[in-house]
Amino acid sequence: MNSAPRPQQVRQHGAAVVEFAMISLIFFTLLFGALELARMMYIYNTLQEVTRRAAREMTVRWITQEATVKTLALFGSASLPGGAMIDSSSINIEYLTADGNPVTVFPSDPSDNLSACGDATRTASCIYSVRVTINPTNYSPMLSLFSAFNIAMPGSSVTMHAESMGFES
Repeated sequence: MNSAPRPQQVRQHGAAVVEFAMISLIFFTLLFGALELARMMYIYNTLQEVTRRAAREMTVRWITQEATVKTLALFGSASLPGGAMIDSSSINIEYLTADGNPVTVFPSDPSDNLSACGDATRTASCIYSVRVTINPTNYSPMLSLFSAFNIAMPGSSVTMHAESMGFES
């Protein structure tokens, strides 16, 4: 009974470890790549949602509450959860007349806005709709392994008809 390893067994010693390491490297690269892709899609969808939320909030609040609206649109935080590249300074709010031009003379309060919208001579000071935009930004992965893949995220724009604009009867 000879317990010495045969020559073929000696040559295979350690091959399983090398194969496992290679498969693990491929597996974890694909896993983290999938996680980064999921995070990128989350940020893209959240950008769309932030724009929609800001536009919706701005149609029912007066123009002096822009800072509050931006915070509410960002889910109550200073920057986008999971994507610090978007903060309140990235959100742009425009007030438009019925023909789509920017409002040049702002009404003094919500009731004055209603009066301006009903008066044909004051159409330049009637806030008819609100446009909220977020400028294009770059997506930067969390893992340094994928840092070479900075991806341009498109901007987002939502225009909604102004509703009460803070008017309370």
